[in-house]
Amino acid sequence: MSTFKRLAIIGNSLPRRCGIATFSSDLQQAMSTSFGAIQTSIVAMTDKDHTYLYPPQVVAEIHDEVLPEYVAAADQLNAGGYDVVSLQHEFGIFGGEAGSNIMALLLRLKMPIVTTLHTVLSEPDPVQRVVLQQIVSVSSRIVVMAEKGRELLQTVYGVPAAKIDVIAHGIPDVPFSEPDFAKQKLGFTGKAVILTFGLLSPNKGIEVMIDAMPVILETCPDAVYVVLGATHPNLLRDKGEAYRESLKARAEALGVGDRVVFLDQFVDLPMLLDFISMCDVYVTPYLNEAQMTSGTLAYSFGLGKAVVSTPYWHAEELLADGRGCLVPFNAPIETACAIAQLLSDAPRRQAMRERAYASSRSMTWERTAGKYMASFTAALRSQPLRLVAPAASVAQTAQSSEPALNLQHLLSMCDDTGIYQHAVHSVPDRAHGYCVDDNARALILACGLSSHGEKVLPEPLASRFAAFVQHAWNPDTGRFRNFMGFSRNWLEDQGSEDSHGRTLWALGICASSDKDQGRRAWASALFPRALDAVEGFSSPRAWAFTLLGLNGYCGQNPDDRTAARLRRALAERLLALIAFVETPGWMWFEEGLSYDNARLSEALIVTGVATETPRYVEAGIRTLQWLMSRQTAPQGHFRPVGTEGFYDVRETPRLFDQQPVEATATISACIAAWRVTGDGEWRDAALRVFGWFTGSNDIAVPLIDDETGACLDGLHADRANQNRGAESVICLLVSSVEIRQLLRIRGRHPGAVERRA
Repeated sequence: MSTFKRLAIIGNSLPRRCGIATFSSDLQQAMSTSFGAIQTSIVAMTDKDHTYLYPPQVVAEIHDEVLPEYVAAADQLNAGGYDVVSLQHEFGIFGGEAGSNIMALLLRLKMPIVTTLHTVLSEPDPVQRVVLQQIVSVSSRIVVMAEKGRELLQTVYGVPAAKIDVIAHGIPDVPFSEPDFAKQKLGFTGKAVILTFGLLSPNKGIEVMIDAMPVILETCPDAVYVVLGATHPNLLRDKGEAYRESLKARAEALGVGDRVVFLDQFVDLPMLLDFISMCDVYVTPYLNEAQMTSGTLAYSFGLGKAVVSTPYWHAEELLADGRGCLVPFNAPIETACAIAQLLSDAPRRQAMRERAYASSRSMTWERTAGKYMASFTAALRSQPLRLVAPAASVAQTAQSSEPALNLQHLLSMCDDTGIYQHAVHSVPDRAHGYCVDDNARALILACGLSSHGEKVLPEPLASRFAAFVQHAWNPDTGRFRNFMGFSRNWLEDQGSEDSHGRTLWALGICASSDKDQGRRAWASALFPRALDAVEGFSSPRAWAFTLLGLNGYCGQNPDDRTAARLRRALAERLLALIAFVETPGWMWFEEGLSYDNARLSEALIVTGVATETPRYVEAGIRTLQWLMSRQTAPQGHFRPVGTEGFYDVRETPRLFDQQPVEATATISACIAAWRVTGDGEWRDAALRVFGWFTGSNDIAVPLIDDETGACLDGLHADRANQNRGAESVICLLVSSVEIRQLLRIRGRHPGAVERRA
C-alpha cells in the first residue's frame, strides 16, 4: 500500500512533556500501526539542561542549541536510507533565533520533507517570517491542522495552495460513553465535572474559569472544576510553582477553593482518556485567538464531550454548527452562563456530544495516518532534484580553489553593438535590447581581466563596450542614456542617476587600468565631462558608483581639483546619511536595503584609503559589518536581501528573490575591508560569499553552469531562475577574477590607514 519503506519524524518525543512530543509519538505509533511495512523513527529535540530516557523508536537526539548535532542527524538520516522526513515545527523547540538552527539539518537532507506547522503566525516578526519562509522553501509539502492555517500561509507567506494539505489533529478511537463509570473510578461520583487539561501556563485562561465558578455554583451547586496537568517545564524552570499557587489563592479568595481541584500530573494516555470520559463539560478558555492547534481540544471533542471554548482559530472551526459552544475571550460571566446552561440542560448537552463524536470520526489516528500517507506519497512523486548542502558546516564553507574563468556564455551574449541585457534561458533576448549599465559592467570586467593577467577578452569586444558608452553619452543633456532597443534606437534622452554613476565608475576604471592607451586617454577625457551632472544627484548609489570611478580617475589625474573636491563632497554626503539614519539597531545609510548595498560601504573604504581619511574607512567598515550581520544566515552562509524586500523600512531582509549583483558587491567590499584592516575574517567572508554562487545558499543550488560559464539570474524560494542574463554572467566573472587574485595572495595585509582621530 505504501510507496516507501522508511519514515523519520523530527520533533519532540515522549517522555518529554509537551504537546509536540505527544503528537510526534502518536503520529509515529499511528503510522507504524496502520502501515506495518514502514519503519518509522523519531529524531527527538531535547531542550537545554534536560535528559530523557527515550524509547527505542528514537534513533537520534538533538540538543536544541548544539548545531553540530543537527548536522550529524542529517548525515544519519541520509545514510540510513530514509525516504521521507516529517518535520513537526514549532518555533520554540529548535535552537537559534526563531528556531533557525533546524535549517542546518533540513538543507542537508536528500529526501523530501513534509512539514507540519503547529503554529502559523498572522503577524510574524521579521526573523520568524524569514525562518518560516525558508522552511517552506525546502519542504515538498506543508501540513496545517485548520483551514485558517491554509489561509494564512497563502495570504501572509505567499505559499501556493497546491503545496498545502489540511489534516486535522489526530485523536484516539474510543467508543462513545457516559461519564458515570469514569467518575466512580476517579472519585467524582455525584459531581458535575468541568475539566481543563494540559500543561499549566498563563495563556490557558484558567483565571477566567476560576472567576466563573461562583456564578456556575449558583445554578449547579454540585459542580467541580478539575484542572489536570503539570506546570509547563519552561515556566517551572523560570518561576517554579508560583503561577499554580497564585491560581489556588485566587480560588480561595473567591470562596471556591474546595470546588477547584488542581491535579499536578502529566498522565499517560489511558489515564487521560479516563479523565476526559468523566467530565460533563470540557472547557478551553484560552486568551488569544492565534492558536492554530489544540491537542487537548481535539481529544475532548473526539471523545464526544460538550465543549465550551473561546473562539481561537482551531476552536472556531472545530466547534462550528452546534458542535460546541463559543464564548468571548476573557469573559467570566459569559463563560459561566454557557457552562451552567449546558450542565442544567441534559438533552442539549447530549445532542452536542453526539454531534461532536460523529463529526470527529474522520480525525481518528488511523484516518489521520492515511491522510499523512497520502501527503508523503505526493511529496515523493513531486520531489524535484535537490542538491544537498556540503557535509561540512555551512558556516565554514569557503572557496578553497581558484574558480574557473569560462567566457563562452559572455561571448554568446554579445553582438556588434554590445552586450544584450537579458536571455531566455541561455538564448540572448533581442526583445529587451541593450543598456549602458551592462556595457559599463562589461568594460569594468574587460579592464579587470587585463590588469590582473587573466584570460583577456577579444580586443574588438572591449572596444565595442567602450563604443557603446561613448554612444550613450548625450552632450545635450550632459547625461548618459541607458536603454537602447534592438533597432539601435535610444529609448530615452537620459538614463537614471544610478546608471550614470555606474558608467562613471567604468570610465574611471578604464582610465586607470585599460591595457589600451588610447582607451585610457578616451576615458580620462570623457570622465570629467560626465562628472558635472553628479553634483545635483540625490541617489546614494550614484554617489557610491561615482566614488569608485573617482578612485581610478583621480589616481591618474591627481591635479583635477574639481574631481578631488567632488570626491570629498560625495563621501561627506554618505557620512551625513549615516548620521541622519543610524540608530543602535540600524547602522546604515538608508531606512531600507535594496540592491548593490555593499557598494556604499566599499566606496567609503576605498575613498578613505586614497584620501587618507580614517573616518571614511571606519564608517565603511562599520556599515559593512552591520550589513554582513543582516545578510548572513544563522547557518553561516551568505543570504543577500531578496528583491521582495527592497526598501522595506528597517526590516530583516526578505529571503527571495536573490540576485548575483548583491554577492558581487559584497565580495568586493569585503576584499576592500581586508586590504585596509589586515583582518583575515574579511578575507574569509569574501570567500564565503562566493560560495553563494557555488551552492552554499538558502536552497543549496549552484548558479554556475560549468560547461558554458553562464550564471543563473538568481534564486526563487523553490528554484533557481534559469535565465542567464548579462548582469549575472558579468557579476560571476568579476567575482571570479577577484577571488582568484585573493587566493594567490599569502599572508595578511597590514592596515593601510593609520588609526587616528
